Amino acid sequence: MYHYVESGLPNVWLSNGYVVKETAYGESVAITDVEGLHDFIGKTIAEKPAALSGAEFRFLRKELGLSQERLANIVGLSSQAVAIWEKTDKIPTVNDRYLRGLYLEAKTGEADLMAAIHSINDLDHDLHKLNLEFEDGWHEQGKACA
Repeated sequence: MYHYVESGLPNVWLSNGYVVKETAYGESVAITDVEGLHDFIGKTIAEKPAALSGAEFRFLRKELGLSQERLANIVGLSSQAVAIWEKTDKIPTVNDRYLRGLYLEAKTGEADLMAAIHSINDLDHDLHKLNLEFEDGWHEQGKACA
């Protein structure tokens, strides 16, 4: 059995799918299908019934190609919040479920949810302010700034 610590997860052991090679520097291990292995690990983690650990959350985030800062921007928080979740294993339930949903959507080959979130996040920077103008008391004449 090979303890696959390269995933960043403490509990991944492989009974097959790898080859041990002798090199001039000692034994080396080559994984036969790293992408397939990571897809399997990610799907298993995303569908598990228990809450995600910090390491599992980080694994899914990295598999989606998201930095802590980018994920934080998507969910409207600071990158420090994401870092704390990953270090302390205390991930708010809504963020746990959200990342699982993003991962499963992206890995089905229909990443429409991910594209929509990126578009909304980019647009949000332009439309985050609302100018209010009042005429004749409290009758609002409002419009979004571009």
